[in-house]
Amino acid sequence: MRFAFVSGNPALDLVGTVGSRRDKPVDLLVAPADLEQWVLECDELPDQVTADAATFTAALQLREAIHQLALDRMRDRRFAPTALEIVNDAAVGPEPTVELSDAGLHLSGDLRSALAHVARSGIAVLADRHAYLKECGRSGCTRLYLDRSRGARRTWCGMEACGNRVKAAAYRARRQAAEQGRDVGGNQSPMFREPRHPE
Repeated sequence: MRFAFVSGNPALDLVGTVGSRRDKPVDLLVAPADLEQWVLECDELPDQVTADAATFTAALQLREAIHQLALDRMRDRRFAPTALEIVNDAAVGPEPTVELSDAGLHLSGDLRSALAHVARSGIAVLADRHAYLKECGRSGCTRLYLDRSRGARRTWCGMEACGNRVKAAAYRARRQAAEQGRDVGGNQSPMFREPRHPE
């Protein structure tokens, strides 16, 4: 799997296809084939779509519009009108077709229907004033996610991608600090030695 789906909402997962910070972005969607693969890997979308230049551009515009609206919501400010228009226009498209079989659910449709579903998912979470939208707490990650944890205590976008890195870094820092308290020979440095007892 090339993409991470840890944000709790396909619209936020689409936003997450820009890695690192947006002032120095690492874009995971650089060609229509990348978008086709992202749709394929997203459980809530059709398993096979074809992206051309126009729909690829529309998807990138939708991604940035959702990102803008999510930031507006998190910062308690009015929604940007241009971003609103892009998301609302995308939501007008048809929904993917859902079919039930012995193998489970099967979703089918074109890329326009996939983007319509993404837009509607974004609208649903952005309109919910009780939804907790957060930005990942790991330095260098700006992924947005929907916090459904008890007490809204979730700190990272995902444990595997960021949580484990933060914990590993904290462990290394503690270990380094402990080692700095000892000299090369393995003895405690003077500042950490226990006081001598008078004889």
